[in-house]
Amino acid sequence: MTAGRLVTMLALVATMATVSACGRKSGLDTPYEAAVEARKEAQRNKEPLPPEPQKPDNDKPFILDKLI
Repeated sequence: MTAGRLVTMLALVATMATVSACGRKSGLDTPYEAAVEARKEAQRNKEPLPPEPQKPDNDKPFILDKLI
């Protein structure tokens, strides 16, 4: 294997590893869930309530989800 081919292969592997690490992670709160929780917390603490959050549209898949 020549040096140029080795460098190309290493760059390709590094690029694929970087791209495959992108995507959604489970366990994160959505903005809607965070707003609902903030509203509940304000209600418990008897503070002024933030506006009621609107329910989000259906979940749209992310373009890189197919790679994972």
